[in-house]
Amino acid sequence: MMRVGPSALTRPTDPTDPRSYARDMALIPRIDKDHRRFREIVRGRIRENLRRYVSRGDMITRKGNDKVTIPMPHIDIPRFVFGDGEGGGVGQGEGEVGDEVGQGEPGEGEGSGEAGEGEGSKELEVEVGLDELAQILGEELGLPRIEPKGEHQLETTKDRYVGMRNVGPESLRSFKATFKRALKRQIASGTYDPRIPVITPIREDRRYRSWRTEPKPQSNAVIIYMMDVSGSMGEEQKEIVRIESFWIDTWLRSQYRGLESRYIIHDATARAVEREVFFRTRESGGTMISSAYKLCNEMIERDFDPELWNVYAFHFSDGDNWSVDDTGQCVKLLRDELIPKVNQFGYGQVESPYGSGQFIKDLRNAFDEDQKLVTSEIKSKEDIMDSIREFLQAGR
Repeated sequence: MMRVGPSALTRPTDPTDPRSYARDMALIPRIDKDHRRFREIVRGRIRENLRRYVSRGDMITRKGNDKVTIPMPHIDIPRFVFGDGEGGGVGQGEGEVGDEVGQGEPGEGEGSGEAGEGEGSKELEVEVGLDELAQILGEELGLPRIEPKGEHQLETTKDRYVGMRNVGPESLRSFKATFKRALKRQIASGTYDPRIPVITPIREDRRYRSWRTEPKPQSNAVIIYMMDVSGSMGEEQKEIVRIESFWIDTWLRSQYRGLESRYIIHDATARAVEREVFFRTRESGGTMISSAYKLCNEMIERDFDPELWNVYAFHFSDGDNWSVDDTGQCVKLLRDELIPKVNQFGYGQVESPYGSGQFIKDLRNAFDEDQKLVTSEIKSKEDIMDSIREFLQAGR
């Protein structure tokens, strides 16, 4: 931290001096430049620690519909602290030439109190947009852009803000643009006093956002998540599914303008549930995977026409199934019904001490060359990032 006395940084602006006015106006792009540099630092930190963020679900918490907050190691921002002008200049003060700098009186600061010795842990919570997070994920994993099907079959309208105007409804008034206009006017007229920086906009200063309505081709997509909630799927396995589904959602939402999510849980029977129920339910019954695949197929036929929708299905299980016969029924449903209707079907097998792990072997044997069926083994949270790459690397 640097301490400075009164200088050019603190001199009031002379409204009659063009150089003073130009210097103050130059501060705005400099601030923007510093903000961009800070965002680049944050982006670099996220990329460096992405695997850790992905494997730790508590590192990412929802902030809103389009933002998340990510705690990261504290980033110190250099800043000036202005002095009062009474501390003297460089080399002034008590002491003689040759005295060591920073040495206090003997015994000073050597107490035996209870204060800790180490530096405290510092974390900064940074807001990151989901689109930016998806871009970082795509760059780090080398994910290709998805080419949606049915891109020109659905059309919506979108209001896009294109500039500023002098009139408009108060709900569209831009505080920032109005403030800047008022500041420029007061500086130019000589009424701005930096010692009492009061900005008072008048009617002529007001600026309102203007918009234009444009037709937009829309590619709708749906993700149908299925999860085994039988007794062999514990909290750790469900946490892995929760984390991985967040990142899959984040990437696919960056590829489509409209994205729906549906959730199916199953043990010996299947039912559609809300997201919160999906991650919190645990049953003690047996496992019949075909029940989930049947319900998934019914949902697609009823609500999501494959000619208009990009359909993604992801099933997570520990690999246990009720019987060989039910596994045969699953294979038939996949081959005849589900795979022809979806962009991709992903099966993620989460390792469990109670699951046999046989189902993934049966799928690989039955669909050896089918590129629309992607399987992934997830032994622990450390494997989540690799599993995401396996699911999304084809760009379907």
